[in-house]
Amino acid sequence: MKLVTFDNGRIGIVDGDRVIDVSDLAGVQPGVWPPVGMVRLIADWKERGPTLLDALAHREGRPLADVRLEAPVQWPNKVIAFPANYHAHIDEMKQGGASGVISTFKASGQGFFLKANSSLSGPADDIMLPPLVGREIHHECELGIVIGKRGRAATRAESRDYVFGFTCLLDMVVRGKEERVMRKSFDTFCPTGPWITTADEIADFDNIEMRLFVNGEERQRATTKNLIVDVPEMIAMSSAVMTLEPGDIIASGTPAGVGPVEDGDVLEIVIDGVGSMELHVRQGEVGDHPVWDEAKAGLAV
Repeated sequence: MKLVTFDNGRIGIVDGDRVIDVSDLAGVQPGVWPPVGMVRLIADWKERGPTLLDALAHREGRPLADVRLEAPVQWPNKVIAFPANYHAHIDEMKQGGASGVISTFKASGQGFFLKANSSLSGPADDIMLPPLVGREIHHECELGIVIGKRGRAATRAESRDYVFGFTCLLDMVVRGKEERVMRKSFDTFCPTGPWITTADEIADFDNIEMRLFVNGEERQRATTKNLIVDVPEMIAMSSAVMTLEPGDIIASGTPAGVGPVEDGDVLEIVIDGVGSMELHVRQGEVGDHPVWDEAKAGLAV
């Protein structure tokens, strides 16, 4: 099943080129704050999921092209991100001048970080670049893993039970020396979507291929079989530290091929079996601060 958030917090099921509004069955009131509709649906999935299947069979839908898709999960408890999770990406970062830092920094040894929830945006939102003169802002193509249940200390064997589904995700980043969370948490720096594809549609978590195109040119390609920390271990590692909650998002880490984006660029992320979305890059006017002047010659991390 493909679940979307659309038109100011409504919940829908995508069926081909139409979307079926199931906000009432999901127990969601559109437009409320905070926008936790999808989180509540995921948390109540055992009770509400079967009624959604019935709606899929019997309700009329609207053309998908007529609705505005939003970030599928707009208000998760947390966004957990794994850095340096492909050997090829580590190698390219060393070549970019960060040897001595990236050479020993990888997800299996250094763990994960948190990315601000406010950086989440959806498939209809532009990526807004802050006006940071002399700084490169890079794209990072990633798989978003949506957590389906609450739990702590999950084992690898239990990990699949924690996966509600998958979504496309971009982890945008300002290259530099500043704290990683600050450089990755600008508004619109975590586009997700266009929907959540539920885990039952993905047979093999270790064979999910992703690609990223910039202005039609392929820049990134990888599969989850090449991850240093795979999907089960991401769940085991993160849940060893903190309680996972329904709707939490784990960002898998990016493959090789990262590079700068500029005003006017068009990015397309494609994840086989999950979905695809096209995003436009725009130059913004908000985000500069004297802190960015302290380390112009930053490390490429």
